Amino acid sequence: MKRLGRGAAELLAIAEDLRRHDIELELLLGPLQGIYNPSGHGAALFAFFAGMAESEREYIREKSLEGQASARERGRHGGRPKVFDDGMIAYARSLRARGVAVPDIARKLVIPTGKNKGQHPSVASVYRILADDGGVPAGT
Repeated sequence: MKRLGRGAAELLAIAEDLRRHDIELELLLGPLQGIYNPSGHGAALFAFFAGMAESEREYIREKSLEGQASARERGRHGGRPKVFDDGMIAYARSLRARGVAVPDIARKLVIPTGKNKGQHPSVASVYRILADDGGVPAGT
């Protein structure tokens, strides 16, 4: 049921749509195996599943937030590692201040660490670090 919708309200709306089109719910496996009429016991069963899916979704969300908080306490932060160090940013800004084009700046910079070590950052990444400072309008 959790694959049908994001929450109980959406699952119940799907159930109502199925009822309007007189489509029955058939469970192929498990202890509740059988065909359920959407107007009778099937509606109650679908509502129960919707409630359980909503409850499970909220539980997963809470556990994810707890895990992220625990990781932060241990000094771990999610996301991709930073490509630019402070020196690279300062160098890129100084080049831009001298009128060097952003694609040329990207070719002059070299990524110091990580899986892309030794490669040049993308032009989009250079635009992003320059825009963070207000140093270059997007698309320039």
